[in-house]
Amino acid sequence: MTTLGAVFRPQLAPERLRAVARTADEAGLDELWLWEDCFREGGISTAAAALAWTERVRIGVGLLPVPLRNVALTAMETAGLHRMFPDRTVLAVGHGVQDWMGQVGARAGSPLTLLREYLTALRALLRGERVTTEGRYVRLDDVALDWPPHGTAEVFAGATGPRTLRLSGEAADGTVLTCATPPDGVRAARRLIDEGRSAAGRTGRHEVVVHLLTATGPGAADRLRAELAAEKLDSVPGLGVAGDAGAVADAVERLAAAGAGTVILQPTADEPDPEGFVRFTAEKVGPLIA
Repeated sequence: MTTLGAVFRPQLAPERLRAVARTADEAGLDELWLWEDCFREGGISTAAAALAWTERVRIGVGLLPVPLRNVALTAMETAGLHRMFPDRTVLAVGHGVQDWMGQVGARAGSPLTLLREYLTALRALLRGERVTTEGRYVRLDDVALDWPPHGTAEVFAGATGPRTLRLSGEAADGTVLTCATPPDGVRAARRLIDEGRSAAGRTGRHEVVVHLLTATGPGAADRLRAELAAEKLDSVPGLGVAGDAGAVADAVERLAAAGAGTVILQPTADEPDPEGFVRFTAEKVGPLIA
């Protein structure tokens, strides 16, 4: 069965999160995703607040840019969320937007090397292992968490390019794809992820999460076209959906058929009713998903 979620976009002020998170919880939404976009809202702080304000909805953080965060700190914060709110946190890490990383003096010479080292160390720490490593970027000397998660704490990777997609298959537990990924792009991503999994001898579950740019209600088609144009994605066929619950559900099903296990509806940046969008996702689109 396809997991369905929605995004709380960081163009909204942090004080808006409480109402949106509570609406998601009450409406029965599977997952509510948050972004750590520079220079808006922190992923861990907003996730902790959303988890505390709700009872059942899973909270995804997609994604934490690894150049910004020491891996030990990410492990500590992730483990804390998993212990305080068991089975309700989904964490993704990634390269981050390189221009933003440059603005804060954290741009890596080899983002792929950094992500590989980071994923390896982070997953080991979350398994409760004691880690010593001397990589190009990640250096730990006899580090172990005093309070590792109970059970498994999966780590997803955000990925777009072929090398990062293969790396995600090798070293992450799941992959997050952006809204710039049409169904054919999901199929291509799955092939690259599977290449990485095969090379690493991995056979367990690997969840693929894809964002779907979505507009509904008055002016939906115009808002979708404007956002695709602003992001220079208007020439890519098959991106985004505008319309009623049936149209959105059909778009979700196309992504699921292409290999997405989780589809996260991403409202346009100018969505006039964030709470209504979450309710629409859970109560109107959700029942139509096979």
